[in-house]
Amino acid sequence: MSTTNAFQPARRTLFNTPGLTPLLRWFSKRCMDALGWRIVGQLPEASPKAVLIAAPHTSNWDLPYSLMTCFVLGIRPYWLGKESLFKFPFRGPMRWLGGIGVDRSRSQNLVSAAVEGFINHEGPLLLMIPPEGTRSKVRAWKTGFYFIAQGAGVPIVMAFMDYAKKEAGLGPVLETTGDVDVDMARAKAFYAPIRGLKADQFDASH
Repeated sequence: MSTTNAFQPARRTLFNTPGLTPLLRWFSKRCMDALGWRIVGQLPEASPKAVLIAAPHTSNWDLPYSLMTCFVLGIRPYWLGKESLFKFPFRGPMRWLGGIGVDRSRSQNLVSAAVEGFINHEGPLLLMIPPEGTRSKVRAWKTGFYFIAQGAGVPIVMAFMDYAKKEAGLGPVLETTGDVDVDMARAKAFYAPIRGLKADQFDASH
């Protein structure tokens, strides 16, 4: 099976499951409030399709917190995960959580597949991508999210989770100019003061 064919967002996820989604939204708001988190921001009205930078990504706790933040904001994201997470018997549950399995060893094909996925997908499509590509500390961000957004002609929304301030949500929109170095520098300037759960694992200065 080609990488392009593998890029198939599930039509039904926990973010649009009748009866369950309203309950999860209520639970998420109560939970985040109880934990002292403030949820901020909103999607640009003119952009039903977008790439969401998900940073910092330093802990497995980022996923449940991110999911609850999305419920509070009322958005329906998809996210990319390594293919090993989507093997039986976890494939169905992972796709229901919004996951799309990818082969990390075929990154160039992945970008093309994601671009084609955006272009061919009917209706809204929000793809959440951590620029570090791993929970471990990295010296440089991966640029796949940038080229996916540029190739698909969609904006980049800078989503964040600041554990120091207990503030999470959607930041400003990053429009791609074609100058990847300049645009990445703008994105990193926004994320520089934001702290992940393991602050020493995230560095937006490179």
